[in-house]
Amino acid sequence: MTGSYKHLFRRSLEAAPDRLHFAAHSHHLWPDASYEGQIAAWNDAARLADRKWGRVMEEVWPAAQRHVAHEIGVPDPSTIVFAGNTHDFLIRVASAMENRPIRILTTDGEFHSFSRQVARWEEAGSVTVDRIAVGEELADRLIEQAKLNAYDLIFVSQVMFGSGAVTHGLERLAALAGPAGPWVVIDGYHGFMATDTDLSAFADRVFYLAGGYKYAMAGEGVAVMHAPPGYGMRPELTGWYAAFEDLAAPPGTVGYAPDARRFMGATFDPSGLYRFVAVRDMLAKEALTTARISEHCNGLKQQLLAGRSATPLAQARLLNPPAAGPQARFLAFRTPDAMVLHAALSVRGVMTDVRGDVLRIGFGLYQDEADVTALLNALRTL
Repeated sequence: MTGSYKHLFRRSLEAAPDRLHFAAHSHHLWPDASYEGQIAAWNDAARLADRKWGRVMEEVWPAAQRHVAHEIGVPDPSTIVFAGNTHDFLIRVASAMENRPIRILTTDGEFHSFSRQVARWEEAGSVTVDRIAVGEELADRLIEQAKLNAYDLIFVSQVMFGSGAVTHGLERLAALAGPAGPWVVIDGYHGFMATDTDLSAFADRVFYLAGGYKYAMAGEGVAVMHAPPGYGMRPELTGWYAAFEDLAAPPGTVGYAPDARRFMGATFDPSGLYRFVAVRDMLAKEALTTARISEHCNGLKQQLLAGRSATPLAQARLLNPPAAGPQARFLAFRTPDAMVLHAALSVRGVMTDVRGDVLRIGFGLYQDEADVTALLNALRTL
């Protein structure tokens, strides 16, 4: 039995009681704690007005940094910085690189915020790109390719958004990194708070990107980056918040904060940080670690797989079967009927997600065994 944590999501579940939401990997439902965080942000703005920024930067921001550092195993919370979305970080990291065009090594399975931007940079002649096909021994193949060229940036997802494949061997990719290049950037969006992540052995050599929209359950506006010391000290794209506490800059020069705040932009909406801290505090109170939540979700996965033989999913290819070790919080089924199944489920109030010929079914803390039973029943009617 997996148990139920629906009481933590009362507001989201009661807002659409007829919905069966199996797209936690796409838009995770918000727990009640996030509502409390949002209200706290509004109340602080009303109560403190201009002085709210002292509360944000001296209390909420450091609390969020500590939560992220603990989650991903980095020793120094000052290496954590926040922005509105990970695209902001991508373009700032790229702007800190000295070589032009930037030489990039990546995969053919990266999410749109990276793949679209890089494709446009290619059109403009700003970058050159080599893409390695996602598949078995991905890290080994990236390392082999990295030896053939002098790359400035190696960019790879911790968990592939399309197939749910987990990239193993990140520590060996990190060994390639150096301040003079290449820089290794790990896109952790589908790994952060979905699978145990420990960067402690190589946190001084890699960037790590993530966000609150999915498994962190905090919604939009709270993207996360761990920036290793000594890498990208003066991004060309920069906002005035990045100038804080640079006491060594000569007069008339553009100064930067000595820590990860060097990648900050300008004035931002802090409500996402409030939501994130409130959710993390709630999880701590409930003793819900990432490992415990994964255990809950893995039980629901097994229930679905045990009942799939009587559904159209029996004919689909499961791209990421559960296995020991880290795994995605969704199951990816490849079938030519993916679009049809997605649409038919949607008509029945069952929310899933489709990417081409892949139907993705995601799992979260707000689901229980009764929900999986209802999902199987809906599938049997198709």
